Amino acid sequence: MIAPDTSYLAELITLRDYLRFAVSRFVEAGLVFGHGTVSALDDAAFLILETLHLPHDTLDPWLDARLTRAERTKVMGIIENRVVTRKPSSYLTRSAYIGPHRFYVDERVIVPRSFIGELLCAGGAGLPFGLTRSPARVLDLCTGSGCLAIVAAHTFPGARVTAVDVSVDALAVAAANVGRHRLGDRVDLCRSDLYTSVTGGAYDLIVCNPPYVTADAVAHFPPEHQAEPVLAHLGGADGMDLVRRVLAGADAVLTRDGVLVMEIGQGRATLERDYPGLPFLWLETEHGDGEVFALDAAALHDIPKAPSRPKARSASVKSRKAKSTIGV
Repeated sequence: MIAPDTSYLAELITLRDYLRFAVSRFVEAGLVFGHGTVSALDDAAFLILETLHLPHDTLDPWLDARLTRAERTKVMGIIENRVVTRKPSSYLTRSAYIGPHRFYVDERVIVPRSFIGELLCAGGAGLPFGLTRSPARVLDLCTGSGCLAIVAAHTFPGARVTAVDVSVDALAVAAANVGRHRLGDRVDLCRSDLYTSVTGGAYDLIVCNPPYVTADAVAHFPPEHQAEPVLAHLGGADGMDLVRRVLAGADAVLTRDGVLVMEIGQGRATLERDYPGLPFLWLETEHGDGEVFALDAAALHDIPKAPSRPKARSASVKSRKAKSTIGV
């Protein structure tokens, strides 16, 4: 960690003081956001609240609270670390959220920020994704930190969930999160290249947030995105390499009334061009439209072949515009 500049400690006293200071530093440094926060203000608030062990979505009650010298030193240090290292704030705090659920994260996994998580947490009447019944078995492909598998287990308390990733490092983080959420009896971890090592019968729901960033975009990532595992982003020339593989294999592991739900970033036009016969159901989210689709098993039964050598398409950085719950 970078040693904090203590010369400001006598002048900056309240949480509001440090929030304003952090926003100024972040804007001046040209930081990039999109790892669960959408602006310098959101990022600064998240960083400070987590550092002080305060609720991550409640800022107003604490704005005029005076910080102890020890707290001021700690907050100043993490602000400077964000500026100097350019690492996402979640790596510095070792924390990330999907809805009310908190997860441990570090540089072995991508920072969780999936629209699928938002849809799973939405609640309300009925089942999500066009499901006709509550799933008994859920498969989470490209699980990373295990966040979607864990949120699915909370959303469907009667389901058993299999969380799959090819990365041993990612599965170690996922195991830690499964333990923290006390779901070891319902969430199974599996090292597999997508479906290769998945066994044990059919699934009622597959959720997948695969790598879908174009190779060109990955080559031009800002430092915040460079800090994340390349494996979690790189989707090939047009970003859809893994997406096509997931589509091609889904029918073999889904129940007759099962559903595949996948996030694909800006790849909608590419998929609709390559699979003109597939009835994609594009799901609307708080800050996204056309980035998550659902397909039932019947639609996947006779899936057409996609072009084997897709043309490179425009670059897009995998970032999330999560709903801001922070206000001053």
